[in-house]
Amino acid sequence: MDLTIDLLKEEAKTFCEEESKKNHIELIGITDGKAVGTYVEHKFKKYLKNKYDFTIGSSAKGIDLSDDNINTDIKVTSIRQPQSSCPFKNANQKIFGLGYNLLVFVYEKIDSANESILNFKHFTFIESQRTSDYTITKRINEMVNDGAIKEDIIGFLEDRNIPGDSIILNEIVDKIIKKPPIQGFLTISNALQWRLQYKRVIELNNKISGVDNYDFEN
Repeated sequence: MDLTIDLLKEEAKTFCEEESKKNHIELIGITDGKAVGTYVEHKFKKYLKNKYDFTIGSSAKGIDLSDDNINTDIKVTSIRQPQSSCPFKNANQKIFGLGYNLLVFVYEKIDSANESILNFKHFTFIESQRTSDYTITKRINEMVNDGAIKEDIIGFLEDRNIPGDSIILNEIVDKIIKKPPIQGFLTISNALQWRLQYKRVIELNNKISGVDNYDFEN
């Protein structure tokens, strides 16, 4: 059976419910969030692979589920500080989105001498068009609606230290004027590794099209 976005979200819910009941002995004493994330990602992809036909992307591409109809990267983050890093490509990502969907698992890890429990608190599916920076897209759309000219928007991008020389910024602003960006809901820093903070999308409570949240009682 082919994997679809709707099935992916259904399976993410089931996976979270099942894994929250297990003792993950491999993780006892592990405090490295990246190691926990890798463990969950591999486990979820194996879970899917046992039921569906799809392509698992390479780490070089940076997208876990790379089929055109899925085009989704998996992120796993602790409830204590819900964020993770993402490979940098170009400045357009901050304004027009990452170019792929995000499936974000948020967990609470509870360890004892003989147990490691992963209580999955939320999972969120963020459609590609919503993966741009919240503050930047909000202000850009305000400026466009207020009649800002090209030079105004370039100045704003420069003030916000958007990476890129004058040629790149001019190209970006031409795209903005032609088609203003859709409001994004991530917080993305300017470091060479985008730092994605998900707290805002977790708190949206399914009020925004393109951002689906599921909360677990555990």
